[in-house]
Amino acid sequence: MMDYRNELLRAKREFTHSGFQEVDAELLFAHILGITRMDLHNSVTLQKALDQFENEEEIEDLFNAACARRLTREPVQYITGEAYFRNLTLKVGKGVLIPRPESELLVSHVITHLRTRAKTTSVIDLGSGSGALALAIATEAPNSRVIAVESDPGALIWLRKNVEASETEVRIVEEDVTTALDGVKADLVIANPPYIPNAQELPFEVKNYEPHFALFGGKNGMEVPEKFIVAAARLLKGGGLLVMEHGEDQADAVASALVPYFKEVRVHLDLNNRSRWTSAERIR
Repeated sequence: MMDYRNELLRAKREFTHSGFQEVDAELLFAHILGITRMDLHNSVTLQKALDQFENEEEIEDLFNAACARRLTREPVQYITGEAYFRNLTLKVGKGVLIPRPESELLVSHVITHLRTRAKTTSVIDLGSGSGALALAIATEAPNSRVIAVESDPGALIWLRKNVEASETEVRIVEEDVTTALDGVKADLVIANPPYIPNAQELPFEVKNYEPHFALFGGKNGMEVPEKFIVAAARLLKGGGLLVMEHGEDQADAVASALVPYFKEVRVHLDLNNRSRWTSAERIR
């Protein structure tokens, strides 16, 4: 049996020395073997995974190549091609934003809201990206009918892959949010627009690998969110609900942009008590 412990220990030491988390090494090694990180601690499952390879050198070469990519600060999710979001394993890669755990609380809020409704509820996800929000809602709220709106060709590649793999009936609309679904009215609109100010400095692996169109929202970060708000107002039925993520210091600016179209504006906090998203009801 391959002495994978020494391989992992070596990689962990190198990662720690370079400022990375040790768990990255386990995630990469598990990915090479086609098993979960927890399966590394199951000797039977591990042996079956190792036996799929003709020789140990092949495993070592693949693992070393993956570690080398990580040491350039390429995100683990792009190396493995997978990102986890709630109960989903999403396909991701160059051209699409990596789903963030912070968005999971927003989805929880939406699903709780949907479970109070007896009728089928129409949901539009503006700027869907990988489809994380749309697919989480579609799979966890059976009474939802979800449309995912996305215009960027790079993100659409991954959105289509994820919708196809999910076997849900999420409908994909390839169009800019400002013009998409003309004449359509929905019960609920969700959005995680680009909201980072253009001049804000980002971590190297975000700035150099993730798509800027999905990150930056204009000079003060509000230019794009304001377009999403106008689009949501156009698409929502009277009394319909908008739930939109934003930066922790943007709650007041978002509330001001909502005033002409919405009421019952509520700011919601993340697990660190930071303003993370806002909900509002469309004025009838």
